[in-house]
Amino acid sequence: MAPRLAAMDDPRMPAASQRPHPTEPAGRSPDPLVSDAELTAILAIVEEARPAYLAELEALVSVDCGSYSKAGVDAVGARVAAALAGIGGLVVVHPHAELGDTVVATFAGVEDAARLLVLAHLDTVFPPGTAASRPFRLADGRATGPGVADMKSGLIAAIHALAAARAVAGPSIGRVAFVANPDEEIGSPSSTPLIRALAAETDVALVVESARANGAIVSSRKGIVELRLLVHGRAAHAGVEPEKGRSAILEAAHLVTALHALPARWPTVTCNVGVIAGGTRPNVVADEAVLEVDLRAATGPELDAALAAIHGLAAAPTVPDVTVDVVETVSWRPMEKTARSAVLVDHAEGLAARIGFQVRDVATGGASDGNTTAGMGVPTLDGLGPIAGIPHAPGEYLEVDSIVPRTALLAALIVAVSRDPSFAPGHGA
Repeated sequence: MAPRLAAMDDPRMPAASQRPHPTEPAGRSPDPLVSDAELTAILAIVEEARPAYLAELEALVSVDCGSYSKAGVDAVGARVAAALAGIGGLVVVHPHAELGDTVVATFAGVEDAARLLVLAHLDTVFPPGTAASRPFRLADGRATGPGVADMKSGLIAAIHALAAARAVAGPSIGRVAFVANPDEEIGSPSSTPLIRALAAETDVALVVESARANGAIVSSRKGIVELRLLVHGRAAHAGVEPEKGRSAILEAAHLVTALHALPARWPTVTCNVGVIAGGTRPNVVADEAVLEVDLRAATGPELDAALAAIHGLAAAPTVPDVTVDVVETVSWRPMEKTARSAVLVDHAEGLAARIGFQVRDVATGGASDGNTTAGMGVPTLDGLGPIAGIPHAPGEYLEVDSIVPRTALLAALIVAVSRDPSFAPGHGA
């Protein structure tokens, strides 16, 4: 029997009476890589698991797991590792002394099929005590609580989607590697080497950050470089002999103005000095100052050019005898939409239409681990979790009625991409 689709309603979908049955594509040819029977079976499996999904979501959201809360991140990781092992994954936990451990599960597959990498993260941005002060709650069609959008909903959806895909089409799916990393919110310093190593043997990467609040998936993200500019001047008495000083703060002020002028030179560049500090007392010419800078661009050439401009500013200070050191603390290449990632978008659009809703792709200024894979040339698609909004803030929410359709879409996408011969090993551009 075909699954009941009423639970799939969300504000961005047509009314139930107007939505197509999954065996009746709306305005598109069926994706031949996923049959009608398989899509119906995936929907049934995902809908049946909806209560379990919500219970798991509450359990994970109820754990404080900010990036630096190792115990909490590892507690979430342990539950995820058990769930992945429970659906047949070979799980390896990569320990870290200070940050959380990285959970990697590998699912064997057909050798000549496309190899997939699924990326999710365990950590949130919230401090200890947030789970108690703002507990998980279901009301008015939304789930709320710390990390419910970013990204506990996508993390659980990925596990359920992979389980459904394997249950329906396991013998024809390629190898899948699943990474649940502990440190995405701080730039993935410990997990990036693991992600890069797996991406080197991957044909497609799927990232389960939540869909945008309007339901869109993400096909491109800006690249990010976070920098610390260390300004070195010379101290002196500000009243008695100020001429002997070289003010690091004055140089920092010149730099702030120049840095904020950089976006005018390139269409997609943004540059923000978010933190500034320096000096010791009002009557001392400051000999040290620090700027913390966020630089972003949508394309690799623009990011490289803007970064070179910052190094140029540091090499030619305005204040005589002052020096400036530039330290790159975080670096993510842009996730650019390519011809091959556009094929992933086409698959997602076609499958969504058959399930009964429309999806479109957008660009966003925030980064994810998808930037890492895309920067290595791996076709990457992001925003494949359920619909959510207001991440990193007290109002963070998940649209509960998007859980079933979005999880089913992800499961069907895993099947379709795995079977697409254009993504098979040896067929990459």
